[in-house]
Amino acid sequence: MTTAVYPGSFDPITLGHVDIITRASQLFDTVVMAVVKNPGKQANIRIEKRLKLVEDSVKHLKNVSVEAFEGLTVNLAKAHNAKVIIRGLRAVSDFEYEFAMSQMNKRLCPQVETMFMMAGLEYQFLSSSMTNEVATLGGDIQGLVPEHVRQYLLTQQGGAE
Repeated sequence: MTTAVYPGSFDPITLGHVDIITRASQLFDTVVMAVVKNPGKQANIRIEKRLKLVEDSVKHLKNVSVEAFEGLTVNLAKAHNAKVIIRGLRAVSDFEYEFAMSQMNKRLCPQVETMFMMAGLEYQFLSSSMTNEVATLGGDIQGLVPEHVRQYLLTQQGGAE
């Protein structure tokens, strides 16, 4: 069985993330979505809620599991005997950072490969931070995040439709 790890903050999970994980689930026997707890970064959504939002977004994918994670992604990959780390790319600007990270991961754990998956055309502009900003300012995020995530963000902003 081939296992892959898909790490990210998913703060919040977007339809771009769901697109990547859906396609990855068709390529690998098992995919672990690692919701990263990054102590150096202030999250907009607390980790417990992010886990629930991600779980609800991928529950239809039977070979995908979700867990919280803190630390080096290669250590998570080793713990799951994963052979692949999945990274989504939206634009050329993402590549430089992701390439450097993949090289560091390769140095730390040569047996784990990084696989870059391009975002679908309709999601290439989409980011969690942009989604948060639009939601905070009262903009319409329908079609950018799963519906239950949109509803959650609306309640956090005190908005209603």
